[in-house]
Amino acid sequence: MSVISTVPATERVAGGVGDSVPRIDGIPKAVGTFAYASDLWADGMLYGATTRSPHASARVVSVDTGPALALPGVHAVLTAADVPGKPTFGLEFADEPALAFDRVRYAGEPVAVVAADDPELARRAAGLVVVDYELLPPLLDMTEALSPGAPKVHQFGNVLRHVHICHGDPDAGAEVWVEGYYETAMQDNAPLGPEGGLAVPAPDGGVDLQVNTQWLHVDRQQIAACLRLPEEQVRITLAGMGGAFGAREDIHLQIHACLLALATGRPVKLEYGREESFRGHRHRHPSRLWLRHGATRDGRLVSVHARLLLDGGAYSSSSPAVLGNASTLAAGPYEVPNALIDGTVVYTNNPPCGAMRGFGAPQVCFGHEAQLDKLAAALQIDPLELRRRNALRTGSVLPTGQVIRGSAPMSEMIDVLAAMPVPAAEPAAGRDPMRYPGGAGNVSRGECLRRGIGYGIGFKNVAYSEGFDDSAQASVRLSQGPDGPVAQIQTAAVECGQGLLTVLTQIARTELGLREVTFRSHDTTIGSAGSTSASRQTMMAGGAVQQACRAVIAELSRRAGRPIDPRQDDLADLLGQPVERTEVYHHRRTTGFDADGQGDIHVSFVFGAERAIVEVDTELGLVRVVQIDAVQDVGLAINPAAVAGQIEGGTAMGLGLAVMEEIRLTGGRIANASFTDYLIPTILDVPPISSELVEDPEPGVPYGVKGIGESATIVATAAVVAAIRDATGMELNRAPVRPDDIVGLRAAATAAQWPPNPDPPWQVPVPEVAGLGMGQQQLMTGTS
Repeated sequence: MSVISTVPATERVAGGVGDSVPRIDGIPKAVGTFAYASDLWADGMLYGATTRSPHASARVVSVDTGPALALPGVHAVLTAADVPGKPTFGLEFADEPALAFDRVRYAGEPVAVVAADDPELARRAAGLVVVDYELLPPLLDMTEALSPGAPKVHQFGNVLRHVHICHGDPDAGAEVWVEGYYETAMQDNAPLGPEGGLAVPAPDGGVDLQVNTQWLHVDRQQIAACLRLPEEQVRITLAGMGGAFGAREDIHLQIHACLLALATGRPVKLEYGREESFRGHRHRHPSRLWLRHGATRDGRLVSVHARLLLDGGAYSSSSPAVLGNASTLAAGPYEVPNALIDGTVVYTNNPPCGAMRGFGAPQVCFGHEAQLDKLAAALQIDPLELRRRNALRTGSVLPTGQVIRGSAPMSEMIDVLAAMPVPAAEPAAGRDPMRYPGGAGNVSRGECLRRGIGYGIGFKNVAYSEGFDDSAQASVRLSQGPDGPVAQIQTAAVECGQGLLTVLTQIARTELGLREVTFRSHDTTIGSAGSTSASRQTMMAGGAVQQACRAVIAELSRRAGRPIDPRQDDLADLLGQPVERTEVYHHRRTTGFDADGQGDIHVSFVFGAERAIVEVDTELGLVRVVQIDAVQDVGLAINPAAVAGQIEGGTAMGLGLAVMEEIRLTGGRIANASFTDYLIPTILDVPPISSELVEDPEPGVPYGVKGIGESATIVATAAVVAAIRDATGMELNRAPVRPDDIVGLRAAATAAQWPPNPDPPWQVPVPEVAGLGMGQQQLMTGTS
């Protein structure tokens, strides 16, 4: 890995910004001493379990808790009637019941919760809760959801949000047109650590909750409303996280654990096994995309028409925001003077979908990159050259009318990618069996091998959008330790495995010129830092820590009566009494959409590019990914080694969607809710990944940083499937690509061209549901 930088060399602090320092939590996790949510324990605690609906759509006629309560050692069995406050919760608006009270809308929806002396007893009791269901016809197809005669998942209809973007002249002519239809599957976030939490009743009538989550303060808003408690009586502390990738952005077991603790007066621990984790968290939205691209004969894009449809499942979660992202990014990272884009997300009786790494961008990247390859073939232009000719740059105008104000080193990234060496083709005969498609399956000897190369280039917004006033708070305390000054950081920003605490440590070292940095508990005693999502925490929490450190230095300067330079002055001589400062970082404001989908929608953008080299056994339909080359736009790499790790992990997730990861639904029920049947890439599936980092700092942002956790996932799926197309000559318009697709046992996905949009007005009316978690009701109405 190398860093290609426009940043001049500056004096660095050892272990500070720009150094590849070890993860501060690396050793505890490697040796097994790190405490995860599953390790939570309290004296006298009970164990919780959940009764879930086996049906995708049904009316709840009655719930009989008597058989469960009759078991010795069962202390509580709670239903919707036991929820003291608001019966529903939700990130963007509160449409999801804490416990189902009138009907269930997906298979796996919680109906009752149990507390008992041990986990097995709790599970047995949950299975004894008798629920009388009146089955209703389920709505399981996203296109059918738009039909006037389709069953209504919610009383107000099936359309959750529609985004309409009209830019330039949508009727503009072009010399060459290509069109295509594309589908992506429902993908699971698959964090290795399942959901877990421990709720403890407090003397003041409130509750203390330790839980793995991505946003402490929005959890508190939703929990407090359901418990009918003031927010200050719901105190949340972050539990150890074994990954998230969006799965922990929504409420999972938090409300249930708190209800049981308050009902029993004892601590209650809830944790999910793998199957329940699949049913208890959100997934990536399945998508359907209809795309038309028009260009001049010399390869300049003239017009893009896009129609995208997302299946949001039974409840809203963050679907409106995911659709907003997907719609604004649907034309790809390319100059397009004319565009007509319509995006819709619908309710169905499938499992709810929400945040997952990439947040709408992987689905549209899969489509727009396939279209660019089709266009390159039609024009007989090299695929990378076509992308270079149309690459966004600083000053480019997006289909929303937004001007890219910050860095956009896309052309440079394409040049770097093109220059990276391509491995020589390996002779088919005589290999180690592990080096054939199928690997350990020992099914191939290279009789029908074909090699292919494909590209994926994409981009994503950084931080929240559409007028949301995003902020993060952090506190820094400087005090004298036994070996010199020590900085202590407090923030509610969530470390879920991505390396945030290491980055914040590096920022504090740089700003204060010292080595020793510690952290206080991550909890709700400090103001919100927002969610660990949207590639935002390095900028937002990092910006807050930077400001707090500088406020500490300003106070020391005031005390000394002169400016203090932490790199030149000895802070130990100046410190005296401890100094603590708390600061809030805000990014620049954005706007919502107008009636034509125009507006300054996003804060900034990050770009990614990958090349995949694959081998395909065309007789068996098996794929081996030989190598992936990645170029990442980083703004400035706080920790280059950590960036490389994010590229590798993100690429593995995108590779999974390309060739193996798919939640299979039977009648709306997840049929493969285990890591035996839901396949994710292992060390045998992930190829060598070569990465290059391009530094072009984002103006007006601390250190010029950009979030880098999502870009590799966004582009990897498109690159791998493009390489399989190159090897086989097949259309392959569905991800993941199955062996049946390659050997001809399954035809390419087809659908009616240009399905109807919901009738105008474009903005879909939604019910007024109080208690918004994220405060983003404007996303539901298109207003700012």
